[in-house]
Amino acid sequence: MATGVDPADISMVTTTVASAADARRLAQAVMQARLAACVQVQAITSHYHWQGALQEESEWRLDCKTMPRATAALLALLQALHPYALPQLVVQTLQATPAYVRWVDCEVAAGV
Repeated sequence: MATGVDPADISMVTTTVASAADARRLAQAVMQARLAACVQVQAITSHYHWQGALQEESEWRLDCKTMPRATAALLALLQALHPYALPQLVVQTLQATPAYVRWVDCEVAAGV
């Protein structure tokens, strides 16, 4: 990251769902629990193998920006509320500017 500042780490938890309504429901639950500073929702097309057949489906991707300390609780919430039998729950470590990390840290509930 060529920003002239030392980056720090945040986590991003990504999942997908089949409908805008499910995406909104999960995003609102995450935000109400204060397990992420923001949830970005995008319409996507997914290509994958499922039960021996190639699939192409419209889905909604949720990217949840959070602190590493909240990742386990965020994963547990998403797993509990997710409509899929086998949800995609992927965690990435991201480098961000210190100011952005401070904002994420302030928005994610303390004590998680």
